[in-house]
Amino acid sequence: MMKGFFLTEIADYHDYIEQWRRERLTGLKQKGGWLSLVGRWPLDAGTVSIGSSDENDIVLPIGPGKLGALTLVEGKGLTFLHEGGSEQRFIPADSPYPVVFPVDRFNFEVTSMSGALALRVRDLESDEPEKLEALPYFPADPSWRIRAEWVALAEPGEVTLDTVIGVKTQVPVSHVARFDHDGKTVELLSTYGTAERPQFVFRDSTAKDETYAAARFVFGEEVTGDAITLDFNKAINPPCAFTEFAACPLPPEQNILSFPVRAGEKRVRS
Repeated sequence: MMKGFFLTEIADYHDYIEQWRRERLTGLKQKGGWLSLVGRWPLDAGTVSIGSSDENDIVLPIGPGKLGALTLVEGKGLTFLHEGGSEQRFIPADSPYPVVFPVDRFNFEVTSMSGALALRVRDLESDEPEKLEALPYFPADPSWRIRAEWVALAEPGEVTLDTVIGVKTQVPVSHVARFDHDGKTVELLSTYGTAERPQFVFRDSTAKDETYAAARFVFGEEVTGDAITLDFNKAINPPCAFTEFAACPLPPEQNILSFPVRAGEKRVRS
């Protein structure tokens, strides 16, 4: 099926994947994780009131009727004033995003995408994480653990990626993972992650009816100067497969594969 070169052998590979799956589920079910999101709202210059009362500009589905007010001053930053004036926070405009701070039972997150700010709110007391049952997977298949070439681009730069919310974003790129599949060369572009753990956003033909339609993620392992391991048995659904309040990237064109990758997580909802 695939042609690669040396990679570290894993004893009891199926047990290894089962353990990874248990850890993946535990991570998703943590309080304050993606399953605890209750909303995402764009932020413009000015002041917005926040709370569960319908009188607020941003209406939360749960919690105190009035939590406070968030003020965005263009070019200067953000200020949050808790209801009653008991708490005030200032976030300068040049602060790295996302900015996270606790308010009552929530974590408030100010995120930035292509310069546009948004407020994302996580309910730390949500019971939604505990409702998640075991995730659906393809059977573990060691042949989908590939040792690929790690090839530096002749001209590193940036690519423009779309997202599930329709906001385009610029992403730096420097390498591709190259391997053979059924006699054809595949080059997956790494667009996120770190040097030690590059992230690949991809879509394959199983997205029609077996896996999440937008994309899946797989992370590189055992990275050296010229090689990288891609274990598609650890391909995962992006956060937007679990919540409508995430803003996940879509894959670059070359990461849209015409063949099926029947490994990793399957679709969790329609």
